[in-house]
Amino acid sequence: MADIYEKINELYDRRREIELGGGDERIEKQHEKGKLTARERIDLLVDPGSFVELNPFIEHRCTDFGLENQKGPGDGVVTGYAKVNGRPIYLFSQDFTVFGGALGEMHANKIATVMDLAAKNGAPFIGLNDSGGARIQEGVVSLDGYGQIFYRNSIYSGVIPQISVIMGPCAGGAVYSPAITDFVFMVENTSQMFITGPKVIETVTGEKITAEDLGGARVHNTISGNAHFYGSTEAETLEMVRALLSYLPQNFEEKPPRLEADLDDDYRPDMTDIVPFDAIRPYDVRAVIAETVDKDSFLEIQKDFAKNIVIGLARVKGEVVGLVCNQPKFMAGGLDIDSSDKASRFIRFCDSFNIPLITFEDVTGFFPGIKQEHGGIIRHGAKILYAYSEATVPKLTVILRKAYGGAYVALNSKSIGADLVFAWPNAEIAVMGPQGAANIIFAREIQSSPNPEETRQQKIDEYREKFANPYVAASRGMVDDVIDPRETRIKIIQALEMLRTKKESRPAKKHGNIPL
Repeated sequence: MADIYEKINELYDRRREIELGGGDERIEKQHEKGKLTARERIDLLVDPGSFVELNPFIEHRCTDFGLENQKGPGDGVVTGYAKVNGRPIYLFSQDFTVFGGALGEMHANKIATVMDLAAKNGAPFIGLNDSGGARIQEGVVSLDGYGQIFYRNSIYSGVIPQISVIMGPCAGGAVYSPAITDFVFMVENTSQMFITGPKVIETVTGEKITAEDLGGARVHNTISGNAHFYGSTEAETLEMVRALLSYLPQNFEEKPPRLEADLDDDYRPDMTDIVPFDAIRPYDVRAVIAETVDKDSFLEIQKDFAKNIVIGLARVKGEVVGLVCNQPKFMAGGLDIDSSDKASRFIRFCDSFNIPLITFEDVTGFFPGIKQEHGGIIRHGAKILYAYSEATVPKLTVILRKAYGGAYVALNSKSIGADLVFAWPNAEIAVMGPQGAANIIFAREIQSSPNPEETRQQKIDEYREKFANPYVAASRGMVDDVIDPRETRIKIIQALEMLRTKKESRPAKKHGNIPL
């Protein structure tokens, strides 16, 4: 009997060695940088006691450049499965204390293996990234390892939710895996993403910049749009990941988790005070959202990027919905390149995972300007049209105030597949705004008038009364109903209930060719 206990003791000794990673000294250095270890991060993310580690004994098999004399417990990455909010997830967590978390052949093999398990079992996959990049000593096999991961990110896209959490450096080819996943989280001051680092940029271009200013959390959440969320600490960021998962289904064959519906009165008398009657006065569309969705349920996504559009997840009577809303506080709510990209990718995510879409529309049009035209606003704007047209989930639109031109069509109009379109009684639905239209249609009359300004105003009023109202569109079936703003939540609840069993297909094909 003694022999078996010796073997069991040896097992636990080996496990303890693996759990120490790079050892106490390197763990201390990790803490000095304000960073947690790979296992500490897992403990914060998952439900207590639920983590089951896979392949802990894997090590590298490189015999070049002195690596044959170096041990790397777990080969620099911890993988396994666990539960978050009581539901299964699969994950990897790179261990910076072992080879700087650098990715080699067996490191990548561990990640690919757990990704395959996640897909087979239909559960979300989460990557906690903290790596110095490719393990140079292993040469091309480390690059092949990245390819194995990128391939799985791509083919499992739309099959299971994929979330990347950047918790340290993520540079070079490593950044492409997070870029393919559905959501990217970052931590202020300790996480960075970039293709080429500050030293390379300075060598090639002469430009000097810090790693944080080049690819830090705020940069990617405000300027590039490469990230969706950021927290001030690792603990805060991981709690945000848990919150996001509570809105998501396990896979594309399931619907999002439903909560018990609140019993509040759904009539919202304050709604009429939020949106100014004057079409050019700004307001915060988040106030409209707050009066429509369940209390404190709105989780905004990419809140600091392309602020002229607001996107996010929320619940209406306990049911998860995706919201796409023009934001008149910025750029008069007009659509530009960045907001088109932001909205269209979110629309496609919601459609992938059976999340109904609600659009709050108050749009002047696509933003004009040489920079926008030369930057490809046509191609980027077309993404919104494509995303809405392709989506088969329940799709509702509420026109709050303005809906002009091509932007009206793009934002989930009936013609591109909206199930129901509602309009408030003050809504203006037209080819263009009354002022611009009057100046074009009645240009000669205005110029030849003894009082051009008075005539112009008369023509503006005439155009507004005749065309820029919801009733013309409603008379043609392009608006299903003109509603009392105070009944917006009621109408949305009724519509979602009616559309709960919606089934819609698209022509058989390999896949479409979205204008990327």
